Amino acid sequence: MEKIAEKTAKKLNGFLMLFSILALIALEIYLLVLGIRTNNNNILWVFLPLIPVILLLLSGFTVVQPNDSRVLILFGKYTGTIRDSGFWWVNPFTVRKKVSLRIRNFNSQKIKVNDLHGNPIEIGAVIVWKVIDSAKAVFDVENYEQFVDIQSETAIRSLASEYPYDVNEEDMPSLRGTPLEIADNLKKTLQARLEIAGVEVIESRISHLAYAQEIAQAMLRRQQAQAVIAARQRIVEGAVGMVEMALKSLSDQKIVNLDEDKKATMVNNLMVALVSETSVQPVINTGTLYQ
Repeated sequence: MEKIAEKTAKKLNGFLMLFSILALIALEIYLLVLGIRTNNNNILWVFLPLIPVILLLLSGFTVVQPNDSRVLILFGKYTGTIRDSGFWWVNPFTVRKKVSLRIRNFNSQKIKVNDLHGNPIEIGAVIVWKVIDSAKAVFDVENYEQFVDIQSETAIRSLASEYPYDVNEEDMPSLRGTPLEIADNLKKTLQARLEIAGVEVIESRISHLAYAQEIAQAMLRRQQAQAVIAARQRIVEGAVGMVEMALKSLSDQKIVNLDEDKKATMVNNLMVALVSETSVQPVINTGTLYQ
């Protein structure tokens, strides 16, 4: 495939050419009046050929707005791109294709796909992009806007299948747990796919993420169970640390000497008090009745 890179097209100031064409029109009017007055047919041989020339010159004007461009093609050959905004005149035989350089959004539909664990999920994304090479956008792909749409949806599907929806471990990446990392990977994947079309991906982010309806309730219950288990694990870890700290403090400060049985009883009481879901009523032991 032929490699085509964007280059600057040759152009003239439109107002200067307009003044020149108006001068030709004035000359035509003068020749017409002179021919009628003098009844000189030879003047017509100058008057008539100038008419198609003027019409042809008039077709060479083009207006380029800010953040817009015109790709010029002369008899099937790319001659350049006009990026400068203003009123210009170019070769009237060139075909001028408009390519917008403005920033655009692609908002994908809700795509149903399986995540890394095979769970069906619904995912959607917003892609912010713009054309940076008008020649590639026109000549390297059939329709660059449609190309962006298709490649974006394909990249979203591919990315969703590489990550789980959610994980228990905090350091593991997931679609729900690490949105910034997912967005960055999606941007890199899209840039690699869309570079051939002269498109730059400015930003990408997940706009919709949910389990598919058929498993939404089951996955919600699983998430709740996982959250309860994780919370219980944290509570137990904290309670063990507090009991260890209490025993060590009592031993270091020599407040009371406990044998192994009393230590076990104390650990049991503290664990029950710290881990129990309901409030525990303390029982104060004041000693035995008979010493």
